[in-house]
Amino acid sequence: MVKTPYHEGEQAVQKQAGEGHAGWGSPMFGAEIPPPFDLFLRRQRMLVIGGVDDSGAAWSTVVTGPRGFAGATGTRTIAVHALPVPGDPLEGVFDQQRDIGILAIEPQSSQRIRINGVARREGDGLLVTTEQVLGNCPKYLQQRALRPDAPAGPAPQVRRSALLDEDQQRWITGADTFFIASRAPQHGADASHRGGDPGFVRVTAPDRLVWPDYFGNSFYMTLGNLQLDPACGLTFLDWESGHALHVTGKARIDWDEGRAKAVQGALRLVEFEVEQVVEVRDFTTLRWRFAAPSPFNPR
Repeated sequence: MVKTPYHEGEQAVQKQAGEGHAGWGSPMFGAEIPPPFDLFLRRQRMLVIGGVDDSGAAWSTVVTGPRGFAGATGTRTIAVHALPVPGDPLEGVFDQQRDIGILAIEPQSSQRIRINGVARREGDGLLVTTEQVLGNCPKYLQQRALRPDAPAGPAPQVRRSALLDEDQQRWITGADTFFIASRAPQHGADASHRGGDPGFVRVTAPDRLVWPDYFGNSFYMTLGNLQLDPACGLTFLDWESGHALHVTGKARIDWDEGRAKAVQGALRLVEFEVEQVVEVRDFTTLRWRFAAPSPFNPR
């Protein structure tokens, strides 16, 4: 796929929001991996990845491993020595080359970088060719301390549905963080993060979510993709128990200023329609302890 030198979705959102300027957006970032970014990658225990399956559904998930399980093998290539776990909605998706979005996030230091490109399975891992590499600010990243890994348990238990049950709704409304994957034609996939105080994501129906869009870096990489293709995938982690909740569906930007003003800190709202739910118990052995909320969370 030939990528375009500008992102019309990002530019449309910037114009509607009254932010940014000509040329401001994801195409301004290069494909090479700076050495400090490689060092950051090599000390991570988890990566968020995003992609699209054969049906066109977008999914977000997390892959994990020991320190050094991911790192650069060239100026534009990364080896990730992990694959989505059995039952994961992205299991097998990268058996053929696909667009991929990667978010390397370090909760203990509130640092993150984003890597977008293409990936394919190679053995028991992924080989990634980068197209965009950038650092992100620490806004809305809650701090968490990594605890000792839990003992390896049984194989992940997977439950699929079309609606959120009551326990899953409580899981979402109690979350302070989720990850979001999006993709747009001619622009590839992206993986990003959303955070706030618990309750910042509202469940308005078993198949409806709403969350605020806070002030960020004005790139609008996620919203720019959604402007062109509403498909997106969300992941909510249970940081203490190692379970994961994956949801895919369609998102719509709500530009109504009156509704946004009713939510502290919101510049606009995003409405999400649930299409599929995949809950994976015993998803990872990683365990995290909440340390502190982000000082950027609106209060």
